Amino acid sequence: MGESVDNIIKYISLKKISHPLGDVWHAIKSSDSEYVGFGEAYFSFIKKGKIKGWKKHKKATLNLIVPVGEIKFFAYDEEQEDKHSKLSSFTLSEENYFRLTVPSGIWLAFKGLKERNMLLNVSDYSHDPSEVEAIEIENFPINLND
Repeated sequence: MGESVDNIIKYISLKKISHPLGDVWHAIKSSDSEYVGFGEAYFSFIKKGKIKGWKKHKKATLNLIVPVGEIKFFAYDEEQEDKHSKLSSFTLSEENYFRLTVPSGIWLAFKGLKERNMLLNVSDYSHDPSEVEAIEIENFPINLND
């Protein structure tokens, strides 16, 4: 049996620096062990109660940060034999300020928990539709609405 998805995905606490003129929040540095290169960075918004996913990147590593709102991420590793090791969830927010590093080959979905939610993804690949597999929420073998 391989590693559980909890051991494959990295959940890294990020530094917040208080400053009287405005705080500084770290995201990722090229010296971080999880940094594998730069392809693109983008922001994605998700409405409260809505779910985006499922997507699996064939090559890209995702570095996900939530500086606004609160988002629950669901990661599914179909390669695991033990069904309890296949699915994990992680919640990122302004208060729970972490970076989630998701390697290629992991299915990912996410749900907005507050009225205003935004994530930053720093990926090692630029967007390429042929590099991503997607399955609609209602067609995926895991029901996130339970």
